[in-house]
Amino acid sequence: MRPARKGRKPRVETPRLRTNPGATRSMMRGRATASSRAISEETLSPQPSPVVRQVPGGPRGPHPQVPTSYGQRVRAWLSRQARYSPARLALSTFALIIGVITVLLMLPIASASDESAPFVDVLFTAVSAVCVTGLTTVDTASYWSPFGQAVIAAGIVVGGLGVMTLASILGFAVSRHLGLTQRMLATQETGTGAMGQISTLLKAVIATSLTMQALLAVMFLPRFLTMGIDPAHAVWDAVFMAISVFHNAGFVILPGGLEPHVTDWWMLVPIILGTTVGAIGFPVIMDVAKNLRTPRHWRLHTKLTLSTYLILAFVGALALALTEWNNPATLGAIDTPSKILNAMLAGVNSRSSGLSALDVGAMQPQTHFVQDILMMIGGGSASTAGGVKVTTFAVLVLAVIAEARGDRDIETFGRRIPTSAVRLAVAVSLLGLALVAVSVVLLLSMTHYSLDIILFETASAFATVGLSTGITPILPVGAKYVLIFLMFAGRTGSMTVAAALALRERSRFTRRAGRWLYLDAVG
Repeated sequence: MRPARKGRKPRVETPRLRTNPGATRSMMRGRATASSRAISEETLSPQPSPVVRQVPGGPRGPHPQVPTSYGQRVRAWLSRQARYSPARLALSTFALIIGVITVLLMLPIASASDESAPFVDVLFTAVSAVCVTGLTTVDTASYWSPFGQAVIAAGIVVGGLGVMTLASILGFAVSRHLGLTQRMLATQETGTGAMGQISTLLKAVIATSLTMQALLAVMFLPRFLTMGIDPAHAVWDAVFMAISVFHNAGFVILPGGLEPHVTDWWMLVPIILGTTVGAIGFPVIMDVAKNLRTPRHWRLHTKLTLSTYLILAFVGALALALTEWNNPATLGAIDTPSKILNAMLAGVNSRSSGLSALDVGAMQPQTHFVQDILMMIGGGSASTAGGVKVTTFAVLVLAVIAEARGDRDIETFGRRIPTSAVRLAVAVSLLGLALVAVSVVLLLSMTHYSLDIILFETASAFATVGLSTGITPILPVGAKYVLIFLMFAGRTGSMTVAAALALRERSRFTRRAGRWLYLDAVG
């Protein structure tokens, strides 16, 4: 200490914290070394992991949170996959669910004859149920036992939640939060623009699904009771029909299907209403319910989905009425009010549910072609319907109109559609058409059916509609596997399949405040 000058108090120097360069570099890398003793142990102590907690009696040292048990390692792996590769995890989870449903349907108790069903029929039914398609190789009402029908209903419910929705729920349950990449993919699946609302949306999806299924079951139950069915079976039939209709699955456990009810308004009207609600998408339902009295406050996605869906429903109904009005095998054999009813049903079932009271195989070729187009378009985003989605179709139509007018921007409802949305619409549409085209060539080489029939079956499988001309049960085994792949690819989404098959990981960075910041990695 220096001697103090006269009239001044002595100055006490505070000892400075000195660290060597090695300690500084270690500190920057997040590691502590023996040379960095000046840094407190509290600062360098590892923070608890949200996935793997410190186990009493576990290893001690610089990394006490390293997973040691098998359960901890599995949970840590799931958390990493949910954070960095949600698309791949979604497909894996979806395939796992199909595997579970397949194993359950292979049990002798699942079939009405108490014998194990052939593997190709079991796998086809499981994929059709989880992918909410409705194509079947065996009769659902007579071939499967009540246990098998319950397994099919469970597969429909789980599959109806959606691939990205299911992956988001899994990731949220494992890691207790949704990562950036996961939120972006869930946003694409659910059609919402605010990534911070994903968790709320997921809860609303489940609540809306259960509520609508309960209402449909209440609507179906009195009709089944009037048919002379005992109350226990009537309740089960009403619940199964409600699940199938809302999720646009297309499965029917009524004897003879819906053909005996071709003039039954009590049966077909709830099907039309349930199919429409399930096909427009959960974000649209939430937006309409929130702003029911103020439609001008609806989001662009809601306006575009509803307007396009209603236009296509009217076009589909009109096309079926014009082509099948005098066909004695379809509309020609029923009265005029029933003709209008079935035309309305065709306007919605051709793009989602596949529930038809008419003989699809007896329809005109021009009717099949119109339905091919409607099936490929599908329903709304984040809905139980398949296809390329009505918003994708609307964006493509608006792009063509803007190009014909010479407009630089694509606008609708006073809003501008970004170019990225157009590129995504083109990519999804072309990839879907490519899958259908390749499948058509394969089926034509495996069977002796005409292009009209084969194109109808492949479009129905890819769009997860479930309409059939009746050839699905008699197709060769190889053709059935082609349809199985189409149903899986159509339900999971073409872009999701492409992203999941990418083997290399690429890192994403963003520039913020003049610096490049690492966000996360996607598969």
